[in-house]
Amino acid sequence: MPLYNTLTVSSSIKVYIWKIEESENELAKGIQLTPHCQGRMDGMKSEMHRKGFLSIRHLMAEAGYVDADLFYDEAGKPHLKDGNHISITHSNQFTGIIVSSSNEVGIDIEMQRDKILRIAHKFTPIEEYRTIANTEALIRKLTVVWGCKESLYKIYAERGLSFFHHIVIKDFSLMNDFTTGEVLYQGNTTNFEISFLEFEGFTCVYAIRQAES
Repeated sequence: MPLYNTLTVSSSIKVYIWKIEESENELAKGIQLTPHCQGRMDGMKSEMHRKGFLSIRHLMAEAGYVDADLFYDEAGKPHLKDGNHISITHSNQFTGIIVSSSNEVGIDIEMQRDKILRIAHKFTPIEEYRTIANTEALIRKLTVVWGCKESLYKIYAERGLSFFHHIVIKDFSLMNDFTTGEVLYQGNTTNFEISFLEFEGFTCVYAIRQAES
């Protein structure tokens, strides 16, 4: 089974990443879905989406959970029945989860591709990146920024939250693997610690909500 990577962030937070290399039938072995989730998967037209759905259940098993331990709230945010926090992501052949028994967490995996150059102005002030002349480096950095904002959005899970207006990511170097972020929404400020890693043309970002002071 291709468990691609496991990251121990702290004693209470762990990241699991899967690289999908199996057939759908292979991934289905040993996985028991609830009727609700079986119905969700049956409605997926894309084989890659179904394989991603199943691989996430394998990641949950690595963390000690089964499908029945997972539920979603009205905003579509996943939760674990034991009260621990979970976030889920899927991008092409990679899936990932982050599980925490302490802080709220978010995770996002994105493929690095030039499409992000065309949409960057929608989620970040693009003039801040004018000094980056290398196109590859610009794509990599913008992919991290998008992943940061996506991770924070998954944690905050409030309708009306704008990537551009409400989520701020502190500038960072690609040589490092860490930054911070803020959600400024409805008069409240929430702080996050963010880490990222790159592999095989993909970027994984995970965020941890900090306790309010």
